Amino acid sequence: MPYDDTVRRFVRRWKEHGLRSLATAAADVVAARVTRPGVEVVTWVPAEAWRARSRGHHPAERLARELAERWALPCRPLLVRRGPAQRQRGLSRFERQRNPAFSALETGLRAAVVDDVYTTGATANAAARALAGRVDVVTLARTVRRA
Repeated sequence: MPYDDTVRRFVRRWKEHGLRSLATAAADVVAARVTRPGVEVVTWVPAEAWRARSRGHHPAERLARELAERWALPCRPLLVRRGPAQRQRGLSRFERQRNPAFSALETGLRAAVVDDVYTTGATANAAARALAGRVDVVTLARTVRRA
């Protein structure tokens, strides 16, 4: 879905206000629009540990697990963050591309990497580079740039 004001409010409630049940609704929306990817495993973009602790949950992981269940695919962590990263929100496109850094727990798999919102693609690209295999990126929403 386009990352418009309505979706932005939904994502904020889900992520920042702790409404964990919204992951189920998000998965319903994604599964209705995205066919089961031809992958071996579903994984997620990992949150920084302090952020997941402060929220009490990790939205991308919950969405990944919900989608994997709907698609009858295994779901497991394949990525870990390398060092602290600056929060992506508010960074320029260039800064976003340099910010996220991941290491893979396993490489060469056909994997679906799940995140909540696709903005510049920097996070997805960093995840794909780390996994070094065929990667499908699945998100609830995507920023739409107007030409």
